[in-house]
Amino acid sequence: MAERRRHRPDLLHRRVSGPAAAGLSGGDVASRVSQGLANRVPDTTSRSLWQIVRANVLTLFNAIVGTSFVLLLLLGSWQDALFGLAAAGNAVIGVVQEYRAKRSLDRLAVLEAPLARVLRDGTVQEIPTAEVVLDDVLVLRAGDQVTADASVLESGGLEADESLLTGESDPVDKEAGTEVLSGSIIVAGRSTARVIRVGADSFSSRLAADAKRFSLVNSEIRNSLDRILRWLTWALLPVALIVANGEMQSRGGWEQAIDSGAWTSALVGVIASVIAMVPLGLVLLSSVAFAVGGVRLAANKVLIQELAAVEGLARVDVLCLDKTGTLTEGRIIFDGVHELAGPAEPGWEHALGWFAADPEANATSRCLEAAFEHDGGSPAVSSVPFSSARKWSSVTFDGGRKPSGSWILGAPEIVLTRIPGGADPGPTACAALDKAGRLAESGLRTVVLAYADDTTITADDATLPPVVKPVVVLTFREQIRPDARQTLDYFRDEGVELKIISGDDPRTVAAIARTVGLDVRDGYDARKLPAEPRLLEEVMGDNTVFGRVSPGQKKDMVAALQRRGHTVAMTGDGVNDVLALKEADLGIAMNSAAPATKAVARLVLLDGRFDRLPGVVAEGRRVIANIERVSKLFLSKTAYSIALAVSFGLLNLQFPFLPRQLSFTDGLTIGIPSFFLALMANTRRYRPGFLRRSLSFSVPAGLIVAASLLGLNLYSRSSGAAGGAPEPLQSASVLTLSVIGLWILAVVSRPLDKKKLAVLLAMCTSLLILLNLPLAQDFFHLAMPPADLLWAAGAAALGGGLAVELLAWIHGRKFPR
Repeated sequence: MAERRRHRPDLLHRRVSGPAAAGLSGGDVASRVSQGLANRVPDTTSRSLWQIVRANVLTLFNAIVGTSFVLLLLLGSWQDALFGLAAAGNAVIGVVQEYRAKRSLDRLAVLEAPLARVLRDGTVQEIPTAEVVLDDVLVLRAGDQVTADASVLESGGLEADESLLTGESDPVDKEAGTEVLSGSIIVAGRSTARVIRVGADSFSSRLAADAKRFSLVNSEIRNSLDRILRWLTWALLPVALIVANGEMQSRGGWEQAIDSGAWTSALVGVIASVIAMVPLGLVLLSSVAFAVGGVRLAANKVLIQELAAVEGLARVDVLCLDKTGTLTEGRIIFDGVHELAGPAEPGWEHALGWFAADPEANATSRCLEAAFEHDGGSPAVSSVPFSSARKWSSVTFDGGRKPSGSWILGAPEIVLTRIPGGADPGPTACAALDKAGRLAESGLRTVVLAYADDTTITADDATLPPVVKPVVVLTFREQIRPDARQTLDYFRDEGVELKIISGDDPRTVAAIARTVGLDVRDGYDARKLPAEPRLLEEVMGDNTVFGRVSPGQKKDMVAALQRRGHTVAMTGDGVNDVLALKEADLGIAMNSAAPATKAVARLVLLDGRFDRLPGVVAEGRRVIANIERVSKLFLSKTAYSIALAVSFGLLNLQFPFLPRQLSFTDGLTIGIPSFFLALMANTRRYRPGFLRRSLSFSVPAGLIVAASLLGLNLYSRSSGAAGGAPEPLQSASVLTLSVIGLWILAVVSRPLDKKKLAVLLAMCTSLLILLNLPLAQDFFHLAMPPADLLWAAGAAALGGGLAVELLAWIHGRKFPR
C-alpha cells in the first residue's frame, strides 16, 4: 500500500471539497507552532546516564569499600587491595546492564510513519509527522498510519486496524464523528479527519511514555543480594570500630600504637576484617552467571534484554499468553467447504475463484486463492467490495442473453437473515445458519456463499436482495503454532498456571485454547470485568480464558495476579501488549512484535519459536540453583568474618589475617571453584526461599569456622605456641581456614560427580603447592608453623569439618532437595 501511495502524485497538492475544504492556513499553523501545539513528542528518557552511574557507584557501600582500597594504597599495601578489582567489576556490570536497558527504552516508539498527509490552504501536502499541529486536517488513505489523534470529518468506507493498540483483530469502521487513534493503520477507504490531540497528549505518546518508565526485572537473587548488602552496610561501621579498638589494644593501647607506628598494621587488620565481611565475589559471580546464561540463550535465538531475566522464567508460576502471534501465527487459513442439502448452484467454484483473485479482496477471501483458481470464465459486470460494516461482498457475471444472478460471500448471520420486506429465510437458509453456528462454536470462522437469481447488485446500490439461496458454507481457522501445544503441556507439567488473554471474541479464544490442549469450556468476556481490585483478583483466579480485553485491562489483570502472590510472565507481539509486558515480572515478545513491544520486553524470541521457552526455563533453573549453591560459600565467609571481627575485637586480639591472606583462602575455597560450580548443569526445580535456605546453612557454617579459629588463637595465646610472633599464627589460621573452607566446598558441591570432584581435587592440590612455593609464601606472608601449632591447626580444622558435616545433615533434613 505504501508503494501504491508513493506512485500517486495526483494525491498531492490537489484541491479537495467537502467539510473543512481549505484546512488550516499558513498563519494558523504558525500560531499553533508558537503555542507549542505541534506534534512533537517530548524527548524524555527512561533514566539518565548520570542517574544510572550514581545508583550503581555512589553508594554508602561502595564508599566504604573504596575508602578501604585507597587507604591500603596510601599505606603501600597494594598487595592487600586486590578486592578493589571485584568491587569495580560489580559497579561496571551494573552500569552497563542498566544502560543497555535504558537504550532499549529510549528507542521505543509507537509511531513509525515519517510523513503525514494534511490539508492546508486548500491543497494536500505531505509534511514530517512532527510538524502536524492541532486542528490540522489529515487526509487518510489505505496504508497510512494515523500520526495524531483525530476526529473523522467525512468517511468513504474508512476502516482502521487498531489491533496493535487494542488487540482487536478485525478492522474497525470509522464513520464521521468517530475518533481514529494515533498509531492505528488505515486498511480500507479514505477520509479527512481533524487533529484533536498532538504530541504528549496523543494516545501513542501516552502509551510510549508509560512504557518508558524505568524498572528492573524482579530478580529474587538480585533482591536477596541487595538485602544482604544493605544489612552489611549498616553493620560495617560498628564492627570496624570494635575491630579497631581490639587491634589498638592488642598493640599496647591507642597511645602506644600511635607513638610506635603500629597503628598502620592495626589499620590493615581493620580493613581486612571489613572487606572479609563483604561478599563481593558473589555479586560479581551472579552477574557473570547471568551473562553466560544470556550468551547460551542467544545461541538458541533468544535475546536477553536484561541479564537477570535469565532467572525470571524459572520463577514464574503464572504465564499469560496473548492468542494472536503467540498461540497462533497471526493469520487465517482456509479450512474447508461444507455442502448443504440438495444440489449446489452450478458455477460456485468459479465464483469463489473470482473472490479470491479480486484485487480488493479482504484477507479472508484471499485465503481461497490456493483452493479455487480463477479460470477467467465469464467476466464480472458489477461487484461490491467487502466492508466490515456490511460484512459481505458480491459479484455479478455476464450471463449473455439471459440475465445472470449475483453471488454473495459474507457472514451467515447477515447474508441469510430475513431483511425488512423480504421473504422468510426458508428451511435451507435455517439449516445453513445452524451448520454455521455449530462450526463457529468449534472455533472456526464461518462464511457463506449464497446466490440470488436474476439479480444484479451494484456498488451504487449495495443492498442484499430479498431472496438469497445458500450454496455452501466455508470455514477458516487461525494457524496454530505447531509448537504451542507441546510448550503449554510442558508448563502445565511444571505447575505453571496458564492464562489466555486476547482482544478477540471469548468464544473464539476458548476454542483456540481447547485446540492447544487446555481444558476450558467458555471464555470470560473482559467487558464484564469488575473494577474493584478484590473482585478482579477473584475473577483472575477462577478463569483461564479472557476475550475482548483492552490494553489497560491487560495491565490490571497482570497486577491482580501479582497481588495474589504470583510471579507473572506475559507474552505478546502488539503495541496493545506493551503496558502488560511492562507490568509483568517477565515480558516476552516474539520477533514479529512491534518495535515498541520488543523495547519493553525482557526476552525476545528471535525466530518466533514458542518452544524456546522451556529452554529458557532450564537455563534459569541452572542459574538459580548454582548461584544458591555458591552463595552458601560466600555467605559462610561473611558470617565467619563478622563473627571473627566482633569476637577478636571484644577480646582485644589481633585479627588473624592480612587482606592478601584472605584473598588467598577466598580464591582456593570460594572464588575459583564457585566460578566452575556456577556454570555447571543443574536441573533442580525452582523453590522460593533462596535467601532463607542459604542463610540457614551459611550462618551456622560461619560460626563453626569462627569458633575453630578463635579456639586456635586462644590456644596459641595461652600456650605461647606462636612464640609471640604474628606470622606463624597467621599461617596456622590460613591453614585451618583453608581446610574447613574446602570441607564446606565439598558439602555444598554434593552430589559429587566427575566434574565437581575434579574441581575439589584441583583446589586441594593447589593449596599444598602454594603453601610450599617460596614465591607464594613471600607474597602472602606464609610460613610453616611450629609443630605444636601445626597440630593445633589440624585439630581445629578436623573439629570444624565434622561440625560442618553435622550441619549439612541437619540442613538436608530441613530442606530436602
